Amino acid sequence: MNKESPRAKAVLRPLVTALVALVVLSGLLFFAARSVWGPGQLASNDAAHGSAEESAPPPATGEPDRLTVVDPADVVDVEEAELSYDGDIAATVTYPVLPNAEPLADFLSRALDTDVAAFEAANPGAESYTAAWDLTAAEGTTVGVRMTSTETDSEGSRECHTTYWYETDTGLAHGSNELIAGQDELAELAGLVRDRAPDDVDASVVLPVAALFDSVGFNPDGDLVVEFDAGQVAAPDAGPVHVVVERDEAEPLLSELGVRARDAATVGVEAFAVAERPEADKDGVTEERPGVISPVDDEVDCSDPETRCVALTYDDGPGGRTPELLDTLAEYDARATFFVTGVPVMEQPRIVRRAYAEGHEIANHTLSHPDLSALGQGAARDELETVQAQVYRETGYTMDLMRPPYGATDDGVASLTEEMGLAQILWSVDTNDWKDRNSSVVTRRALGGASDGAIILMHDIHDTTVEASHQIIRELDARGYTMVTVSQLLGTTTPGSAYHDGHPEEDAGADHEGHEHADGADEEHGED
Repeated sequence: MNKESPRAKAVLRPLVTALVALVVLSGLLFFAARSVWGPGQLASNDAAHGSAEESAPPPATGEPDRLTVVDPADVVDVEEAELSYDGDIAATVTYPVLPNAEPLADFLSRALDTDVAAFEAANPGAESYTAAWDLTAAEGTTVGVRMTSTETDSEGSRECHTTYWYETDTGLAHGSNELIAGQDELAELAGLVRDRAPDDVDASVVLPVAALFDSVGFNPDGDLVVEFDAGQVAAPDAGPVHVVVERDEAEPLLSELGVRARDAATVGVEAFAVAERPEADKDGVTEERPGVISPVDDEVDCSDPETRCVALTYDDGPGGRTPELLDTLAEYDARATFFVTGVPVMEQPRIVRRAYAEGHEIANHTLSHPDLSALGQGAARDELETVQAQVYRETGYTMDLMRPPYGATDDGVASLTEEMGLAQILWSVDTNDWKDRNSSVVTRRALGGASDGAIILMHDIHDTTVEASHQIIRELDARGYTMVTVSQLLGTTTPGSAYHDGHPEEDAGADHEGHEHADGADEEHGED
């Protein structure tokens, strides 16, 4: 057998070294490409399309003033599910189901069920609810699902939109408000939207609350697009409204999620798939959710002996002059709690939205102001659930306080409110403003009873009360009181329990009998 000569070995050695280096380099390139694709993107572009230049994604599709649209045919094995709604109205709602994205399907099922239930509860004349889906992004680790719904009640039908965003690698689902970095940025965005809104929009009602910014996405150029439901910011017959904010203007307002969503929405899609199940199965929760406004100011500590807190509370509204009251509260940086009643909320929903946006607390005072202790559990629940749903739909806020009309409560009311997660708020100072329509008398009673921890009862449906409030607020401020919400005053409350003032330990074991009609006689109810 012939042996290789030393000269032949010398020639082969560099060739072998080069071959090994080439194999190592190929492996490094493979793992680098895999890390770029991530677990949420189909990693088969090279096999299907050749080189990187050949596999460059197509441009995003969509109208220049609308959210981008992804063809479901470009999403691998996407299926459609139908919501099983256990309510009294006809509901036909579909949503997408993507392989390896079970948390998204679970989130959509729960969120859509909540939306249908809120519509039914908030509208006594509710008839039907239909909703269908499309995709506005499917790229990398981000999926955007846009729902288009039609709500039909005794007043007719209206079109609504909601857009949700999902992270395939973490299993987190988010509302559109979380595309924005924080509350200040959302307020700035609301201002930009007001400046660019069509003439038929009432710019004063475009406020930085979650319920208004629940459908936000991007057009093919990366401009921010905000969609409003029919009747939200313009007359119902104007239909849905959309406003475009230029990419450069929107850029500094976006959260990290918002940047990822924009980047995902502005490229076309080819054979997208979620390659792996997420690490976690949970809803998206961030420390700050823009548009979800707490009734508690972290800079105020009512337990501090140096801080004297008082809670101004207003029942039965909103009323025609509530905006004037809000102006006065804003002038003195004061906060109040509004125990709203369902019929006025239906008539003045935008005032509720404004009060919430300005940091006031919204609480439940029933739909039609009945004596809850005289109703059966079912009827009493309906009274409260309707207003819960109304306020949620207008603001995105779930109330956790209520005030029983006339102060009428018993064990049945306590049990129901405990089940519904609502604490009962009574009062320590009754101005009797419903009976004595004299602003000077109301002012004297409010100021005479004011003390650290007081909860003062008034009604913003009366002109004389609004007029008295101007003086009350000015004088309390001059005396060094901090006017706060009830939640600020009380801190954590227990559902079902009743509170009269900011000294809850004194309320323990309080006898609720004898409080009937303390909130005004039947003649007041006749004016609501």
